Amino acid sequence: MTIKTFSLGGDLDINRLGFGAMRLAMRTFDGPARDPGTGIGVLRRAVELGVNHIDTAGFYGRGTVRANELIRTALTPYQDELVIATKVGPLPGPNGVPSGQATPGQLRALVETDLRALGLERLDLVYLRVGGITGPGGESIAERFTVLAELRDEGLIRHLGVSNVNAAQLTEARMIAPVAAVQNELSDEAGLLAECEASGIAYVPYFPLGGGRTPLDTDRLGKVAARLGATTAQVQIASLLAMSPSVLAIPGTGSLGHLEENLAAGDLGLGKEDLSYLRGPA
Repeated sequence: MTIKTFSLGGDLDINRLGFGAMRLAMRTFDGPARDPGTGIGVLRRAVELGVNHIDTAGFYGRGTVRANELIRTALTPYQDELVIATKVGPLPGPNGVPSGQATPGQLRALVETDLRALGLERLDLVYLRVGGITGPGGESIAERFTVLAELRDEGLIRHLGVSNVNAAQLTEARMIAPVAAVQNELSDEAGLLAECEASGIAYVPYFPLGGGRTPLDTDRLGKVAARLGATTAQVQIASLLAMSPSVLAIPGTGSLGHLEENLAAGDLGLGKEDLSYLRGPA
């Protein structure tokens, strides 16, 4: 990786290797809560190691342990260069799994809740997260994105993003307001990544390490890792960063050991042969 930073929205310089906060409060949405002290320690260590982009959401939590509250407790007063991204749209069901979608009329309250929980007057980046845990559904997002654009005009949001969208939905959003970032599950949709790169939009794969849902090619990753004296997770993160200068990686963990391991991937050099092998035919 030759370029280690990205200008988000053209005015926020962030490290391309950031941190995803989902696993701070819980291992899975329907699993037990984690010890909040551990999450606070992970966050503080992440910032010590140079993380200045944290990706979170109001629905990241289990019971009274919530990612946004952990971030506020661990990191306030916030460093000037720290960028916190959040997402709104999903509504948790009775089991804690985000299975519903907010209506346009519910989005303002969700944004205001995130502001209070994080202790901020303005959110750096807010994604409209569309649909459930499956891929993009293709429905119109104009009405919901317009609400977020209005909140941006009011000064509650600095930059807007979209998540779990296809190319048509991204185009629809960009006709309403500038889009600074797209957060999608990593896929073969090369055209969407190319559009982001050409337009200066960040492309942020969620579940960068599979998230227990997307199987990784551990055989290929393991062979490259063995040659480099690295871990498969480190090779996966480094390969994501090598895809495009617009790609931001946000691996998440509730473990200090895994945190340090993941962030060390920013210095892992993958050669052209490594990348060709990793991206080769199955």
